[in-house]
Amino acid sequence: MAEIGFYHLTRSGVADALARLLDKAIRSNHRAVVRCPNADRVSAIDAALWEPAMPIWLPHGTEADGDADLQPVWITERDEAPNGPRFLFLIDGADSERLDQYDRVFDLFDGSDAAAVQAARQRWSRAKEAGHTLIYWRQGPRGWEKGA
Repeated sequence: MAEIGFYHLTRSGVADALARLLDKAIRSNHRAVVRCPNADRVSAIDAALWEPAMPIWLPHGTEADGDADLQPVWITERDEAPNGPRFLFLIDGADSERLDQYDRVFDLFDGSDAAAVQAARQRWSRAKEAGHTLIYWRQGPRGWEKGA
């Protein structure tokens, strides 16, 4: 079973929060896959990670780049893991049928969007029923705050 962290975004956008979390993953020598809901979002996240708001470099690739096995971070709309990742990042309501194949899953959702919050609650319920370890994080004034 995976450890799934639900990240309730209230102070930054998905791309900024994703960049910070991916940076930590890469610095810990972990590979990751970012699952997006569609090809347009793959392109947008790809572009955003090449020009993050903070001065970091996040090596990554998409199907357009090829060589998935060489990429520390793979961005895709498919439920796939071609780069051998242990971390899965789900954004904008993307989901996976393969959660148990990862050590950690990061589910990032927009806290200002009522539909996104409701969908995250549904994903939480399904993951809990499946027996995954769940952790809730919310952006606070001083950074991430762990919830009950």
